[in-house]
Amino acid sequence: MTPFGALTGRALTTGHGTENDFILVPDPDGELRLDAADVVAACDRHAGLGADGLIRVVRSAALPEGAAALAEDPTAEWFMDYRNSDGSVAEMCGNGVRVFVHYLRERGLVELPAGGGVVVGTRAGARRVTFDGERYTVEMGTWAMPGGAEAVAAGYDVVVRIPGLDAPRGGLRVTMPNPHTVVALPDEGELAAAVLTGEPAYEPVPPQGTNLELVVPLGEDDGDGEPVGRVRMRVLERGVGETRSCGTGTCAAALAVRAWAGPGAPDTWRVLVPGGEVTVRVLGETVTLTGPAALTADVTLLG
Repeated sequence: MTPFGALTGRALTTGHGTENDFILVPDPDGELRLDAADVVAACDRHAGLGADGLIRVVRSAALPEGAAALAEDPTAEWFMDYRNSDGSVAEMCGNGVRVFVHYLRERGLVELPAGGGVVVGTRAGARRVTFDGERYTVEMGTWAMPGGAEAVAAGYDVVVRIPGLDAPRGGLRVTMPNPHTVVALPDEGELAAAVLTGEPAYEPVPPQGTNLELVVPLGEDDGDGEPVGRVRMRVLERGVGETRSCGTGTCAAALAVRAWAGPGAPDTWRVLVPGGEVTVRVLGETVTLTGPAALTADVTLLG
């Protein structure tokens, strides 16, 4: 056996969304038997291609998980089968789904002109993605704060000990639908001081793990007659480590900062991450995420 298992000799593509990078594996008919070890080997940054995650490009009809997406929306022909770099399966990836749709468009697998949209399947359900000619906007679905109004009023429902910071910090849980914990820091100095190579300690311990977003609110700007909030963020992704960006994490960050700001807070947020910038818009119980996507190379793993 080669270290890349079922991926050996296959034509793959790499891409990124705000430098959150992925390996895309075409498998339209669901014939590939992909295991966690294959994903880990391919995503290894020293002995493989290197990536934050792997996306299998497969038709929804070829997967049991795709049946739920098709039941929700029969037009969801394609399914984003997403794996973290440690081989674990994730519900959704906001940056990954933009790269996924960009791949479908570039390869001629979907018709997506500027101003058009397409529905794709994910483990979080069917997601509509639109294209404005430059950037992609994802309808990210519903969000929730598991601690409810009490947590929002207190400002936190988790205590987090973060290496590099001198004291425990309060965090607010957000599901998007991946689990997130958002911690506000007072300035960019503390943001830089946080060490995200180790594992923070959470109280209570999240039963399914959590992504951790560290944020510094940066105030508001005027954007076409409406206030636009700004926030800077670093993220520690469950099953990956620190990444340059996290799509669901930017949504969670915007929602938490908006909750902390109270009534009258903006619905639109510019979230600045190490890999670039995305825009999050809150639409009641749902949010959208707008950002770029790029393909970087076509490659073959030799083993």
